[in-house]
Amino acid sequence: MANGPVVRIRRVTTPGSTPVRAVIELDRRAGTPRAAAGGTPPPLMAVEGATDAEVTASLLPFAEEDSVLARLVSQRGAR
Repeated sequence: MANGPVVRIRRVTTPGSTPVRAVIELDRRAGTPRAAAGGTPPPLMAVEGATDAEVTASLLPFAEEDSVLARLVSQRGAR
């Protein structure tokens, strides 16, 4: 079983509602026994937009770049 950090873009508004709000999360427990305890990691960045595609397009460049993620983690004080 593979484990390690997972970067996720997650919609936080209910389906069908507008504006659409989504966040970037860094889940350091993904794939570990502790992940079964549940919960969601704190968001590193959030955006709002008119559609799912719009918010995903806004967040994707940040989620794909390791140096940007490291800076977001540092700014947020995530552990």
